[in-house]
Amino acid sequence: MAPLRITLIMHSTRSDNLGVGALTVAEVDILRRLASEAGRTAQITIVDFKDARTPYVTGDDIRIVDLDRRFMTRPSGYLALARASDMVVDIGAGDSFADIYGSARLKKMLLLKALTHLAGTPLVLAPQTIGPFTGGWTTRAALASIRRSAVVATRDALSTQALRDMGFSGEAIEASDVALRLPYTPPAPRPEGAPLRVGLNVSGLLMAGGYADGDKLGGGDYPDLIRRLIRHFTQTLPGIELHLVPHVIVAEGPMQVEDDQRASAALAGEFPDVVLAPAFASPSEAKSYIAGMDFFAGARMHACIAAFSSGVPVVPMAYSRKFAGLFGTLGYDRTVDCTGSSADAVFAAVTQGWDARETLAQDVATALPRGLARLDSYETALRALIARIPAR
Repeated sequence: MAPLRITLIMHSTRSDNLGVGALTVAEVDILRRLASEAGRTAQITIVDFKDARTPYVTGDDIRIVDLDRRFMTRPSGYLALARASDMVVDIGAGDSFADIYGSARLKKMLLLKALTHLAGTPLVLAPQTIGPFTGGWTTRAALASIRRSAVVATRDALSTQALRDMGFSGEAIEASDVALRLPYTPPAPRPEGAPLRVGLNVSGLLMAGGYADGDKLGGGDYPDLIRRLIRHFTQTLPGIELHLVPHVIVAEGPMQVEDDQRASAALAGEFPDVVLAPAFASPSEAKSYIAGMDFFAGARMHACIAAFSSGVPVVPMAYSRKFAGLFGTLGYDRTVDCTGSSADAVFAAVTQGWDARETLAQDVATALPRGLARLDSYETALRALIARIPAR
């Protein structure tokens, strides 16, 4: 039987943001499994940005194509690829399908979608944050593409409502983040009496001041908050090993301001009792490390998802609506809104979360199956689409 020819857009095999990479690794894992269930193999082409990192999505069934202007605009480029594909899966880099990040990014996304529709190839909007859309033309253009898509999936209730507010009345699958299915290696058992491990993800971007006022801690200072948390866990609580765990790792280039690794290394220089996690080579490597924590808190959403989906009690330190949307939709209400809360309130939420970690672990155990069940609904829609694709 002929293989399924699947193209992924707005995914990444080599992003320094391991959250974006986690979406891709998990999506590929899902597609491989569903193709196998249908008695077919998958040939997956990933249209990717030209990042310098070594790809962490590999295999004989994987082909990576660089995304640039010529590839997007030439008839022999993306349009030809879409025509040769059985389906195109677009995850919108998780949260980029909106107009609040500037028109250039949105126009690129809309062009790829329009070319897919022109090719007559089914477009799947994989679970993602949709919106907000604040402009007239951007809302109309996005809505037109959504209406022509074969599968429309969101990852939270806020995005589903955004679809309805835009005027979309078709079927929308309210799923969850595909990174809940990111493969990882469970931690080895620890000897009795070993220190308890606390993982803290420090955002390099927020340590550097953020992009804009909207990134900043409400009524407080993020670097000061982080230092308070480090002192609390290393100086006032016995028998604890504090790990600083990066999730955006930028080796070089203009985006070094976002690098969690450098920020964490600088803090490790100030606080020699902390453990600096390695510069992970892949999203699964990061999740495998996070899975070994007894408690976790962090500003990078997918670092928190890695904890949550491996059963680790977690306090997400939210700097955008996507945190509360994702975790709140699953009934996990431990997210602290860092933009609207004082530094003292955030500090209290994290430290009280540690004190109540057994309760949080029970909350995770209750909420995680809800997320996986929501992903099942997305996979059911993919199965139905695959069943309609003829074996050429």
